Amino acid sequence: MFSAPIPGQSLTSEPKNSSWENPPLITEPEEALLWHLEKLESPKRIEGIGGLLVLGLDLVTLTEGLLRTAVADGVHSIDISLIIAPVIHEYIKGIADASNVDYEEGIENEDEELDLSSLQMTLRKKEAQKILDDIKSNKDIDLSTLEEPVDSMEEEPMINSEPQMVDIPPQENKPMGLMSRGVS
Repeated sequence: MFSAPIPGQSLTSEPKNSSWENPPLITEPEEALLWHLEKLESPKRIEGIGGLLVLGLDLVTLTEGLLRTAVADGVHSIDISLIIAPVIHEYIKGIADASNVDYEEGIENEDEELDLSSLQMTLRKKEAQKILDDIKSNKDIDLSTLEEPVDSMEEEPMINSEPQMVDIPPQENKPMGLMSRGVS
């Protein structure tokens, strides 16, 4: 509970103590790209990349991880990472294709339509799980949060088209604030 840093604690450490607080080692995108490609050429790294892709890591996440590590180590800046990311992505994709490894690109396709029925089913499952959890913990069950599925909602025809007047009782204005409390 009390393990959070004290405000201003970061100002008490030695400045430029971390590698990302110093100027990067490589300032040119071409040099950074060559540095990454040399690192990725080793057979051990190629095997590691193939293993991560087989385990289900997508190409975008792998590329971002490599580039973030280089930024954290002070090799190059974030700006250079953004510039060289597509080339690194394609290089890793080429390694995966050459190794006959099945992989996911990691880029979402915006052309795909959202499957509303599966989304509704997921929401209904979560609502049902919450009700079951409430039953198990002997809490009051709140069924007011349940909504009818969109497909089954039908509009009822209006029988009476005239608006009805509803009497709302006036509310008493109670004084509010610190000094408005009564004294006993």
